[in-house]
Amino acid sequence: MKDKKFDVITFGRSSIDLYSQDVGTTFNDISGFDAFVGGSPLNIAVALARLGSNATLLTAVGNDKVGEFIVNFLNKENVNTHCIPVKNTARSSAVVLGIEPPNKFPLVYYRDNAADSQVTIDDVQNSNVQDYKILLINGTALNIEPSRSSTFYATEVAVKNNVDVVLDLDFRADQWHDYRAFGLTVRAILPKVKIAIGTEEEILAATLYDSSQVVIKDQQISAPEIKGDIDASIRQLFSSGIEILLVKRGEDGVSIYKKDGSRTDVPGFPVEVLNVLGAGDAFAGGFLYGYLQGWDLYKACRMGNASGAQVVTKKGCANFMPTLEESLVFIEKHGGY
Repeated sequence: MKDKKFDVITFGRSSIDLYSQDVGTTFNDISGFDAFVGGSPLNIAVALARLGSNATLLTAVGNDKVGEFIVNFLNKENVNTHCIPVKNTARSSAVVLGIEPPNKFPLVYYRDNAADSQVTIDDVQNSNVQDYKILLINGTALNIEPSRSSTFYATEVAVKNNVDVVLDLDFRADQWHDYRAFGLTVRAILPKVKIAIGTEEEILAATLYDSSQVVIKDQQISAPEIKGDIDASIRQLFSSGIEILLVKRGEDGVSIYKKDGSRTDVPGFPVEVLNVLGAGDAFAGGFLYGYLQGWDLYKACRMGNASGAQVVTKKGCANFMPTLEESLVFIEKHGGY
C-alpha cells in the first residue's frame, strides 16, 4: 500500500438525513427535524477525514439543493469531492429518522431515482481507484443498476492494482426486491474482497437461500429477523476467499475472524446510548484509520469501537464523527487500547 497516492475511496450512498428533534417521541408526534448528512460510505469518508486520513467519496448527487447541501458539507470536512458527478435526471437521496431509545429508531428512505444509484462505469474510471490504498464498497450500491455493475468494475480495478477491497455489508432490507437477491449479489462480489464488515444479521442475509428463514416483524422499526447458523454462514463467507471478517456486536464490541479459523473478541466501550444509527460507520472509519497506520487488527478495532461508542451518544451520524484527538482522549479515559 505504500506506493499509493491516497488513502481511501468509499463508494455508495449519500443523502440528507432529517433527524427527529424530539428524542423519545413516537414518529407520528415529531414536531421538527434537524438536517444532517448521511449514507454509510459518506459517513465512513467523514469519519476517516476527521481522524486525519485522505478520504474520497465516490457517489452522485442530483442537480438540486439537497445535492449542494451534501457536497458543501463534505468540502467543509475535507473529504475529496472531485469524484461526485451531478446527475441531471435523478434526485439526491433523503432519509427521515426517529429517535426512540433504547431500541426503536424508525427510518424512511427516499431513494426512488436516487442519484447515487446512477454512478456509472465511466464515473468509476474517472475516480482513479488504482491510486488508493483501500476501496470501500457498500452492499446497498449492489441493489440496482448502474451502481451494481459500477461496484463490480471498481473492485476489478482495485484487485488488478493491489488496492485492498473492504466490503461493508450494509443490508437495508427495504432496498431489495427480494432478500435473497442481496445474498446472491454479495456472494458474487466476495471473491474480490479482502475484508468484510457486518453484523450477524447481515452475515445471515449474505448467505440466505430460503425465504422461510426470514421473520418480518415491523419493518418500519427494525430489520427483519433472519434465522440461521451464524457459524456456518461465517464459514461460507470465508470459502469465497475473503481474509478477514469483522462481526459487529453492538455494546459487546467486535469479533475478528480470520481465514485460519481463529476468532478474537475486541471489547467495546460502555456508554449510554442515545442513537445507534451511524455507529457501525463510525466503527469502520476508526478501524480503517488504524489499519492504514499499520496497527494490528485488535488495536485498529479498538479505535473503531471508540469511534462507534462516541457516535451512539449523539443525535446524528456524519456530523458527529470524532476527531483523532477526541478519540485518543476517549480511549485513554476508558483504560487505553
